[in-house]
Amino acid sequence: MRAKYFITAGLLLATVCCLFSCSKSNNSNNQTQNAQVSMRLTDAPGDYDAVYIDIQQIVFKVAGRAEVVLIPNRPGIYNLLTFRNGLDTLLVNATVPAGTVEQIRLVLGSNSSIVVDGISYPLNTPSAQESGLKLNFHTTLDVNASYTIWLDFDAGKSILQTGSGTYKLKPVIRAYSALTNGRIEGYVLPAAALATVYAIQGTDTAAAIPNSIDGHFVISGLPQGSYQLLVEPALTAYLSYSTTVNVSFGTITNVGTITLP
Repeated sequence: MRAKYFITAGLLLATVCCLFSCSKSNNSNNQTQNAQVSMRLTDAPGDYDAVYIDIQQIVFKVAGRAEVVLIPNRPGIYNLLTFRNGLDTLLVNATVPAGTVEQIRLVLGSNSSIVVDGISYPLNTPSAQESGLKLNFHTTLDVNASYTIWLDFDAGKSILQTGSGTYKLKPVIRAYSALTNGRIEGYVLPAAALATVYAIQGTDTAAAIPNSIDGHFVISGLPQGSYQLLVEPALTAYLSYSTTVNVSFGTITNVGTITLP
């Protein structure tokens, strides 16, 4: 009987150890099936005094995993026009499930507005406040890897003026990572020409307004390929400029200084 007792106790102890070991291993695997994501806000230009966007949540969905609701480090209002020509601001730095990204949604609050010629107007975005803005961003996040994702809010294309003299927000946002970020950079002189720089590929156009002091501009988030770079001055005393540039991911295509005649 005593020998049988020892055998039974030994089997029980081994079973408990196995269960504990397996449980620990499974928990460890679950804990490590994540990736680190830093999401930053940047802007394409718009000819306004200010564009204030009320950002409340970012909803992250990976295939086969539950949605993750991320709260910005500073939920609330951001002036898009302060994040141009390569400038950006950190929205959130968080751990998310690894895997294939199915969808990112940007949920806005009710306090978005625009300032035109010194007058402030509300921006109505009911769908963005309810279900959120769906962003076209599909990539695979590897386990334990770190990624930076930029949300490029195109202020110029996102604002619609209605017939009643009010403004409506219909957001146009590009989402891209460092792996899918083609960039064109340079300077346009004289800054007094008040030029706009366009990168045109087929029916797609991205734009930048050079810095008013030194003429520096950056256009980010471009797919790879050949682009027509068009510089259009606002003042008719200057002539426009056009050239062809090639863009590759992970590199900056520097066009140097463009001096408008």
